[in-house]
Amino acid sequence: MSKTKTWVSAARLRTLPLSISGIIVGTACAFPYYANHANFYLIFFFAIVTTLLFQILSNFANDYGDGVKGTDNENRVGPQRALQSGLLTKEELKRGIIFTAGLSLVSALILIYLSFGRDHFFTSLFFFVLGISCVAAAIKYTVGQSAYGYRGLGDLFVFIFFGLVSVMGSFYLYGQTIDPWIILPAVAVGNLSIAVLNINNMRDLDADKVVGKNTLAVKLGRQNAKYYHYFIIAFALVAFVVYAIYSAKTLINFAFVLAYFPFVKHLVFVKNNTNPRELDSQMKIVALSTFLVSVLFSLALIL
Repeated sequence: MSKTKTWVSAARLRTLPLSISGIIVGTACAFPYYANHANFYLIFFFAIVTTLLFQILSNFANDYGDGVKGTDNENRVGPQRALQSGLLTKEELKRGIIFTAGLSLVSALILIYLSFGRDHFFTSLFFFVLGISCVAAAIKYTVGQSAYGYRGLGDLFVFIFFGLVSVMGSFYLYGQTIDPWIILPAVAVGNLSIAVLNINNMRDLDADKVVGKNTLAVKLGRQNAKYYHYFIIAFALVAFVVYAIYSAKTLINFAFVLAYFPFVKHLVFVKNNTNPRELDSQMKIVALSTFLVSVLFSLALIL
């Protein structure tokens, strides 16, 4: 495999649609109020770019952290990682992490300037600190002795950054205000993002337990992790509907519920699953279904 293909593989393209779902939803919620903002579309573009860079950074760091710790070994159920397989060295991955972190911060600075200009210093400072926090969270998931992904905190951080920060943060960028109702789609996207992580953790539960990676799925046990999975997805789907009731003008605004069918099929699959290896296919299904429902939900708000 060429180096270019190796880096593309390490970036895990299948995770990228999920990462921008929150930006799409937050932007759609802001559209009725701030569509005339001079930089609306530029803000949207750089919010997408920044989020994609944060996600790629997280994927590189996760590959590095699990590889160095030995978590990615011959017992791993999912696809082989770049460091685990020897396609990239530790030094190469480190350089990739540093380079991507730098790019993400540059993109974040452009985004902040487009949103706040020169007149909102403290708000700009807050969002810059938030950007640094995103970089730190992406790296510390598996890297270092205090990696939070090894202490069952991955779900919480995914909820905060992929849900609350992504949806509510992007909404705020356009008009520097927050609608309290925006918490509903933020929670929905956050929960569905957790669901992707939980599928990964249920798949790897046995191997993670052996190497001391105490994910929430490991702490809960397989059956309770399934119950947790049902709850977070069901809560997310209900939250989308409640926000639609709040904002809907016609029945067409509820067309996004058509994207719920893959989730129902997925939940039935998880309920009946007895072979953790088979859960690997479900990560892509949940990620793409989240992206689909986010897009349809957003179109319903805009059109």
